[in-house]
Amino acid sequence: MKLLRVGPAGEERPAVLDADGAAYDLSGRTADIDGAFLDRLDAAELAAAVAAGELPRLDLDGQRIGAPVARPGKVVGIGLNYRDHAAEAGAQIPAEPVVFLKPSNTVVGPNDEVLVPRGGEKTDYEVELAVVIGRRARYLDGHAEAAAVIAGYAAVNDVTERAFQFERGGQWDKGKSAETFTPLGPWLVTADEVADPQALDLRLWVNGELRQDGTTAEMIFPVLEIVRYLSQFMVLEPGDVIVTGTPAGVTLGRPGTPFLRPSDVVELEVTGLGRQRHTLGKA
Repeated sequence: MKLLRVGPAGEERPAVLDADGAAYDLSGRTADIDGAFLDRLDAAELAAAVAAGELPRLDLDGQRIGAPVARPGKVVGIGLNYRDHAAEAGAQIPAEPVVFLKPSNTVVGPNDEVLVPRGGEKTDYEVELAVVIGRRARYLDGHAEAAAVIAGYAAVNDVTERAFQFERGGQWDKGKSAETFTPLGPWLVTADEVADPQALDLRLWVNGELRQDGTTAEMIFPVLEIVRYLSQFMVLEPGDVIVTGTPAGVTLGRPGTPFLRPSDVVELEVTGLGRQRHTLGKA
């Protein structure tokens, strides 16, 4: 199933899309698509409810699409997780996943405005696969246990201010934490509909120019290993979002290419997970 949230920021209505793209209102079953809902989510039962006509239709025309997960408890980032991106960054292939945290209030809708922060000079894009947790996870033993705690997947842009990341004390969280820096969605696609998270194409364009064109097959640490690994260091809760790294093509790795500026338009897509389009503004 494809889960989404529609409506003005702070007033989103939970919804689901069927195979034909028709939307159905979930507000009779849950107040929102949040950790509590994901913890009890039964994708097969929900699909049956849609097929049986138990949910009212919802018109999406003219509606804003919000982030598909409301109020994630935490956003966990994985850095340098594609060999080609590590190479363009001049970094060694990491022996273990590189972990950073992003504030959950950086999460915005897939088409919302992204703001260049005050003092920002090197705002960059990173198309990524996001993993959404659906069950509480701690000290997972292996990949089968990791697969069992994943609610689904979404497209995400891990926007980064490189000047803050590298030139203000070398603390990655500074470069990842500005408001609007995690556009997520448009959908949360339940795990049962993603046959292989390591076989998805990722693309990103800036002002119509293709900048990134990669595949999750090139991850250094695959999705299930990332989830297992993180559970050794932190408790993962339903609704948590993991952003799993980006392929080559970021501005940082393209000498002479200008960083993002207000009025630039970024578009991105991940196979089966939908497409984003956001315009840059100024904080």
